[in-house]
Amino acid sequence: MSLQVLAFDVFGTVVDWHGSITEEVSQMNLNVDPLAFATAWRDGYKPAMARVRSGELPWTRIDDLHFMILEQVLLQFGITTLSETQKRDLNRVWHRLAAWPDAVLGLQQLKSKYTIVTLSNGNLGLLAEMAKNADLPWDLILSAEVFRHYKPDPETYLGVAATFDIAPEQVMLVATHKDDLLAAHKLGLKTAFVERPFEHGPNHLRQDMQVETWTDFHAKDFLDLARQLGAH
Repeated sequence: MSLQVLAFDVFGTVVDWHGSITEEVSQMNLNVDPLAFATAWRDGYKPAMARVRSGELPWTRIDDLHFMILEQVLLQFGITTLSETQKRDLNRVWHRLAAWPDAVLGLQQLKSKYTIVTLSNGNLGLLAEMAKNADLPWDLILSAEVFRHYKPDPETYLGVAATFDIAPEQVMLVATHKDDLLAAHKLGLKTAFVERPFEHGPNHLRQDMQVETWTDFHAKDFLDLARQLGAH
């Protein structure tokens, strides 16, 4: 069956969350290490989602989970000077994340041959604002919010195929996270790993860039993936 839809993980794969948060925090003069602050905020991401996936929390949007984590991180770093309005604005930094340098052109090239969609745990409003801010040319924004399940629940990956009424193998997940890709692979989706070695900042070079036997494609960036798929 021919490949029709490319579904993209977003945080880390399409946009530079660490660099973007670091830059905004550094401009706020909070007297903290902005690199450490960005890392600590992201570290709360999977545990918070796990509370939703386990049923400990009812369905909760990522915006609201991010705010819960932010409150804890502010305490952790001893920051007590921010007003409620300032905290809410800081939380929306996730809507303002900058794309990796290759992302927009690479997506445009891939879009010339395939339908390109998000498959992110980010909520719909967040992803729409991010796309507008960063000029991301999605054909459709799909989110865990649509399926009321967070990745790696099967409902998310299979939901993309169901949305387009195609077989799972006609969908390819594009991501820089191997746990995400492995979950999709096990459900019959095609997979493409994209290297983002500095996802976690300039001081934390990722060590998992090796090629895996179970991925269908392994690309340096989106432009490389477009070349491999004949969409450049």
